[in-house]
Amino acid sequence: MQPPYLGIRDAVRSDRYRKDVAQRHRRRSRLSAVLPEDPSITSDREFDVTSALTLPAGSQLASSWPEAPSGSQPLPFELDHLLALRVPGLIATRRHIHSHPELSGEEFETAALIARELSLAGLNPRLLPKGNGVICDIDGRPDGPVIALRADIDALPLTDPKDVPYRSTVDGVCHACGHDVHTAVMLGVGMLLAQLADLGQLDGRVRLIFQPAEEILPCGSLEVIEAGGLDDVVQIFALHCDPNLPVGKIGLRVGPITAAADNVTVRLTGPGGHTARPHLTVDLVDALGRLVTEVPTLVSRRVPANSGLLLVFGHASAGTRYNVIPSEACAAGTLRVMDRDTWEQAPKIVAQVVQDVMAPTGATVDLEYLRGRPPVSNDARAIGVLTAATAAALGPEGIAETPQSMGGEDFSWYLEHVPGALARLGVGRAGPNVDLHRASFDVDERAIPVGVRLMVQTALRALAAAR
Repeated sequence: MQPPYLGIRDAVRSDRYRKDVAQRHRRRSRLSAVLPEDPSITSDREFDVTSALTLPAGSQLASSWPEAPSGSQPLPFELDHLLALRVPGLIATRRHIHSHPELSGEEFETAALIARELSLAGLNPRLLPKGNGVICDIDGRPDGPVIALRADIDALPLTDPKDVPYRSTVDGVCHACGHDVHTAVMLGVGMLLAQLADLGQLDGRVRLIFQPAEEILPCGSLEVIEAGGLDDVVQIFALHCDPNLPVGKIGLRVGPITAAADNVTVRLTGPGGHTARPHLTVDLVDALGRLVTEVPTLVSRRVPANSGLLLVFGHASAGTRYNVIPSEACAAGTLRVMDRDTWEQAPKIVAQVVQDVMAPTGATVDLEYLRGRPPVSNDARAIGVLTAATAAALGPEGIAETPQSMGGEDFSWYLEHVPGALARLGVGRAGPNVDLHRASFDVDERAIPVGVRLMVQTALRALAAAR
């Protein structure tokens, strides 16, 4: 007998869902074609659907995860069964996004895909003002609270070397941080919560935020906030992939879970000259060497050791000829720090140390210090919600303690306005794991239904606790 919830939205799409899962992901689909009501869905390119967008029958990734993991609590109204039906499509969506990545600020087609998927689920997504992000409210009881769930959607400027059918088709762009997984998880959450809303079983409103530009400055979270993404929100939650945790484990921590992260660029100038006569000019190569070796050490000596301040230059350049002292040199890097107080002092400390180190060289110094993001500091009550949700979604053994990372995350800006928490989603693969921000990074896709179950449970518990 057909479960009663399948007659809500699923009847509209169930007959064509499996056949259309790849067709929905037309390459370069335009925003005018994302709404299901539009009868003239077209593409400005030939169909470009590869084997990456479909899963073979009996695929381990599509079938190996049980509807409800051992020790967990089932989702209400047989949503576990609906999730099991949706897993192949969510994996296909993740693979399409992975093979068609877009850089920070340029996520227009990814946003169009998200809007289409949410519209097919009967929801009413709206685009951010620039068109490269999506906000979608799932309306339950009108007198209930508003809970937000956030996923970031941008990729990194890296070339994808992986030998997989869903390898990036865009030169020099790659999803090396798991944002494709975050997006697929949140789409699955939207599909399931939409069913509950139709049944009158959602105790408030859940706002899905698909955020652009997490990887750059200025941060995309600030665009979302400016566009009203946090209006009426009482709590916000997010997941981030963690290759150091296996599938089925969720990393939780009260307080700071990431570091603050700023960008530092130092430009040096001088008259230039002949390498035979460095005494007649300013030797910028020597000055640059002092900058990148001495400044990081001296900066760390100006603050308490337990603040965890770390200045690392990832770029340094000077000159074009072996016998010419250049007139310009540049170094750029990141400053990361674990506590908020030291983060507030960091710009002044860096400026003073750079001035002290460069003064004897005679180089003219231009320092650009770009504020990035404060540490993500998880609210204790929000972690309580996530902890209960993890136990319900995965069983008590799914809860894992996690250390504070030196990585930065612009989810922190949301927490400047409303309480919330970021959890780490285990995506570790068999064999050696590859760290985030490496082009060869990949995930165990069984983490996708895990993330969906967790965030559905989180939304339901957060709504109940906020009533």
